[in-house]
Amino acid sequence: MRAVSLVLALAVLIASGCKSAEPKITKPEKRQDSLVMPLWPGGVPDALPAAGPETVSEVTEPVAGRPWHDVQNVTKPAMMIFPAKGKNTGVAVLVFPGGGYEGLAIDLEGTEVCDWLTAKGITCVVLKYRVPHSGPHWDGKCRCQVMPKIPAALQDAQRAVSLMRDQAARWHVDPHKIGVLGFSAGGHLVAAVSTHSAERQYRPADAADEESSRPDFAVGLYPGHLFWGKDSWVENTLLLNPDIRDHISAETPPTFLLQNEDDRVDTVFDSLSYFAALRRAGVRAELHSYATGGHAFGLRRTSEAATEWPDLVERWLVSIGMVAR
Repeated sequence: MRAVSLVLALAVLIASGCKSAEPKITKPEKRQDSLVMPLWPGGVPDALPAAGPETVSEVTEPVAGRPWHDVQNVTKPAMMIFPAKGKNTGVAVLVFPGGGYEGLAIDLEGTEVCDWLTAKGITCVVLKYRVPHSGPHWDGKCRCQVMPKIPAALQDAQRAVSLMRDQAARWHVDPHKIGVLGFSAGGHLVAAVSTHSAERQYRPADAADEESSRPDFAVGLYPGHLFWGKDSWVENTLLLNPDIRDHISAETPPTFLLQNEDDRVDTVFDSLSYFAALRRAGVRAELHSYATGGHAFGLRRTSEAATEWPDLVERWLVSIGMVAR
């Protein structure tokens, strides 16, 4: 009954509270157990230059023997809501797919995560945030990391957390148990929304923005764009992206990090640099690193020990008091 009432409540919310046209629903997002709703009540706060129409394509290079889907040119951000199944824990997780701030691995690092979380009694929301170039990204011309002029992805993430907290009662969610989880570039977005809650990156759009955008916990999986230097120790310290480093405080939420030493896309130094800064600030943090495991495996289990990370996260959520034993 709770799942039915949640869907009905969200339908009413969309009809009454969100005036903008419903975003385009791409093929991987047509899930009968979810509801797609616009993120903003009107237009987005800062429009990025359109790189072309929104597209979705199947990536034939398999992960654990299966292809996955990539969404490009997102200009109308949206939330995909998956209600908790069985006994509702009251916990909710906002998921940020990766893709280098160029695209979104919408199923591999998005909807498939919700299959796991909802089965554990956790409400899951996948954020289809704006891309491309909506966060720090690699520029092939200068062969360097570039910060965006408009932090569109962070705007979307802050708005999504506040909206989830604003609608917590309707969604049968505890407003003090709302976390974020992201992969690769989405892992950077986890760090960004965790450290920038003191200052909203856009003008408030409606009453939902009166709610805090600070997550109650954070999970970053093979995060990128955090280590701002070469892959080496520098005078026994690590160079952390200053846009993250300068905003870490004791208020940064408890954080779980996982990254493999053979990750050739985003190196283990991304997690190490963030973990060191969190601990220096007195933030409760847990780091897991494996010798092998690579990058971009999502929730798909392989023979690599790193792909057992959901079990680690479940135990960690118990340890920080989000989920009962």
